[in-house]
Amino acid sequence: MKKLLTKRIVLPILIGVLFITGSAFKGDFFEIAKQIEIFTTLFKEVNMNYVDDTNPAELMDTAIKSMLQDLDPYTNFYNEQDVEESRINNTDDYTGIGASVLTLKDKLVILEPYKDFPADKAGLKAGDEIIKIDQTVVADFNDDAGNLLQGTAGTSVEVTYLRQGKTQTASIQREAVEIHAVPHYSMVDDKTGYVVLRKFNEKASAETINAVRVLKSQGAKQIVLDLRGNLGGLLNEAVNITNIFVPKNQLVVTTKSKVDKYNKTYYTQKEAIDTEIPLVVLIDGRSASASEIVAGALQDLDRAVVVGARSFGKGLVQRPKALVYGTQMKITISRYYTPSGRSIQSLDYWNRDEFGKATRVKKENYTAFKTKRGRTVYDGGGIQPDVELDITKLSPITSAIVNDFLIFDFATMYYYSHDVKDLNSFKLTDADFNAFKTFLKDKNFTFETKTEKAFDDALTVATDEELQSVIDTQYTDLLKSLSAYKTKAIDDNKTQLMGLLSEEIVKRYFYREGMYAYYISNNTEIRKGTDILKSPSTYLGYLQ
Repeated sequence: MKKLLTKRIVLPILIGVLFITGSAFKGDFFEIAKQIEIFTTLFKEVNMNYVDDTNPAELMDTAIKSMLQDLDPYTNFYNEQDVEESRINNTDDYTGIGASVLTLKDKLVILEPYKDFPADKAGLKAGDEIIKIDQTVVADFNDDAGNLLQGTAGTSVEVTYLRQGKTQTASIQREAVEIHAVPHYSMVDDKTGYVVLRKFNEKASAETINAVRVLKSQGAKQIVLDLRGNLGGLLNEAVNITNIFVPKNQLVVTTKSKVDKYNKTYYTQKEAIDTEIPLVVLIDGRSASASEIVAGALQDLDRAVVVGARSFGKGLVQRPKALVYGTQMKITISRYYTPSGRSIQSLDYWNRDEFGKATRVKKENYTAFKTKRGRTVYDGGGIQPDVELDITKLSPITSAIVNDFLIFDFATMYYYSHDVKDLNSFKLTDADFNAFKTFLKDKNFTFETKTEKAFDDALTVATDEELQSVIDTQYTDLLKSLSAYKTKAIDDNKTQLMGLLSEEIVKRYFYREGMYAYYISNNTEIRKGTDILKSPSTYLGYLQ
C-alpha cells in the first residue's frame, strides 16, 4: 500500500525536488516551487491522517528512489547508510569478514570467501546460508543484513548458517579487508603477460601500472588486458589506464551535457609506460562504463585488438551530489564519446516503449565512425570487438541458468561430493554434464523465450478476436517445437556451460587465485588473444 501511494501520488509531485539549483530550476521556477509546495502539504497530510502509522523516513526514501527509476538505472538517491556502502564500493576497503555475500529475503548466501581473510579462516564456504548474525535473525531484519557483518577491526561477530541442511555456528573476528582492482597478473607464456582488471576504483591505474611493469621485467613482450565482467567505475581512472599504452596529450573521451560546465575533454596527462607493446583487450557483455572507455579509446586509436563479445553499452556519466543530512545522489550528467566521436549507449531511457521499458538502438540506426587508421567502427550498441567469439556471448538459456544461480548451486553440490586435490588434473567429464542436466531437471528449471512471450501475446489478441479455435492446433505445434528447442539448447551450449561450471568449481577448491591459474591453461578468450599476439602479421592485420 505504501509503495502504491508513493508511486501514484507522491512521485509525480517529487519530480522537481532534487533540481533546486541550476538552470532547469531558474527556467521553471514557478512550476518547481508550486510542486514542492503541493508535495509538502500532501506529505504532511499523509503522515498526520493516514489510517495506519507511517514512517516518514521510509516513505520518503521509497518515494525518491521510486521516482528516480523513471529516469535511468544510474541516477540514484543514497541515504546515510547507502553513502557508506558507496564509499566502500569505490575504494574496496572496509572492515568485515572478507567475503562476497548475496542478500536474499530470508538469508545471506556466501558467494565467495576471500582466501586467508576472516570468513575463510573461520571455515565458511561458498554456498553457506547465513540465517542469524549475533542475535539478529536475518529474515526479520528489514534492511540489508549484510551490513551487520561489518564493524570495527578486532571485534567478533557470531553467525549461524546452514550448510547442506545442517545448522552450524562460527565466531568471526573482523579485520580490514582490501580487495584489489587488479586481483591477478602473470605470464601466460615466456612472452605474453596477462592482467585482470576487476574494477575502476581509485587504485585501478596504480595497480595496473605496477602489473605491467612487473610483467615487462619478467620478459613480457605483449599484453592481454582482461576487462570481462568489469562493470566500470571512475572515469579518470579509465583515462589513466588508457595512458599506460598511449602517449601524453592524447584525447581519450569527451563528455557532453546540457550543463556547460560538464562539457569536458579528457586527455592523457603523463608519459606512457609503453606505446609499442602489442596489446589485446578482452571484453564481454558485462564490460561497461569505464571498461568501455578504455576498450573504445584503444580501439579508436588502433592501439589494441579487442576480443570477445559486444560490451554492455553504457555511455552515460554520473556525478555524486551532496544533499542534506549526510545523504547524496548520483545523477547522470552527460554522455561520453570515444576519440572517434561515437557514443556507445545502447539503451534509450528517454524514449520508452508502450510498456515503459527502455528501447534498444536498432542496428540499422547505428552511425559509422573511423578509427585513427581509417577502420570503420559503429556507435549505439556498445563496443563491438575486432574479433568476436561466440563462446563469450552468453546464450539466452545460459543467461537464464546463470541468473537462477544454478551454476553456483551445482558447484556447491559438486564440492561436497567430490574430492579435487590437483588443479592441473581437474577436468569435468560428459558424466558431470549429464549430472548437471539432471540437476536442472530436479530444480524444475525453465525459462521463457522472447518468441514464447510474443506467441502468448498473439494468442491473447487472437482470443479477443475470437480466432483462437482457428490457430489452436498450429499454436500447440509451435509450443512443442519451442520445448524441443529448449531441451536441445542445453546440449548446444555444452561448451559454454562446461566452462562456467569449471570456473565456479575450481574457485571452490583453489579460490580465485586458482581460477585465474585455470584460466591461463583453459580459457578460450585468453588462448585466442595469445594466438593473435604470437603472429605479428595477424595482430597488425586487425589494426589496418
